Amino acid sequence: PEDCAVFQCRGCRAVLGDSLHLCAQEERRLGLLACLRVTRDVTCEESQLIGLEGALLGCTFNALSCRSCGLTVGFVLYSAFSDLAYLRGFFCFFKDSILCYFLKNQMIIEASKVKFPALSLKE
Repeated sequence: PEDCAVFQCRGCRAVLGDSLHLCAQEERRLGLLACLRVTRDVTCEESQLIGLEGALLGCTFNALSCRSCGLTVGFVLYSAFSDLAYLRGFFCFFKDSILCYFLKNQMIIEASKVKFPALSLKE
């Protein structure tokens, strides 16, 4: 409970998820948090997109956006090469698009500056 955090949209501070459903963090290329569940304030776009550049090159995914303000906050990976396959089906938030509100000390910190305990889906 000491490390429990709520993930908020950077644009409007709507609650998108929490650290109890955090499954993994990907620091290297994507800078994201992967969650098992999200709140109803997250909209998963119906149409699939194909990554044309960067770390998602050749991947198929659905964009996640904030229902309140429309900010793109992440994606759900549908298909990927083997190095990202472990993220398929999870709700992946871009750390640059969310804030973390820590319940114990009631502080809001940019998610890109937060280090959660090591979690790995790869294993």
